[in-house]
Amino acid sequence: MLDEDELRSMTPEERERLARTLAAIAEPDPLEDPRFRFGRGFWLALTVAGCILLAAWIGVLAVTLPRHFTAGAWRGAWVGFDVALLTAFAATAWAAWRRRQVLIVCLIVTATLLSCDAWFDLTLDWRTHEFVWSVLSAFVELPIAALMILAARRLLRLTIRLTMAREGELGPVPPLWRMALFGPDPVVHVVGPQTDDAAHSAAAQPGAAQPGAAQPGAAQPGAAQPAAAQPAARAWRRR
Repeated sequence: MLDEDELRSMTPEERERLARTLAAIAEPDPLEDPRFRFGRGFWLALTVAGCILLAAWIGVLAVTLPRHFTAGAWRGAWVGFDVALLTAFAATAWAAWRRRQVLIVCLIVTATLLSCDAWFDLTLDWRTHEFVWSVLSAFVELPIAALMILAARRLLRLTIRLTMAREGELGPVPPLWRMALFGPDPVVHVVGPQTDDAAHSAAAQPGAAQPGAAQPGAAQPGAAQPAAAQPAARAWRRR
């Protein structure tokens, strides 16, 4: 247990990092809540069932759908879709102007709608005199959709980088598919300025002071501190 003298002997950065680590340890993992665990299992089962049913339904449609069909609400379908696309563009512009976190969601939604618009234009205008215009519009919509997806990815990674920096993690941002849903495991946060690898390297050098050895006239914060964790980037790749 650290006493007041040992806490005072730490640098401000070490005390700040220790405080963040203790707060993270004290905060329970939301996924351990029984309600969240039930919801996670429910949505996981629903998603798997949806994949199975949709795969079967695609096979049915591929066999039974006619090649030509006269729609009963053609105007309403396209006008409604374009209204939704306009709303998504307006929401994206507002979120970018106000610098809100919802901008990431708006970018993904707008990019998805643009991709769907290009898909339906190309498939529904196939072998018609309007197909050329559909191709030209796709050359505009698809690059914009790709730029929006890249912008959403960049914003998400910048958010993670800022969070890691505030927690004292200086490693590179790992790929999103390798990150845990709520970030790193709190117990592996770095408390001291050195990692295990750095401490072993320092101990192996001739004449280097041992981390646990007593030094005259100096406090020994390392004797009571928790062991340093592995490099920060590994913590964000767990699970």
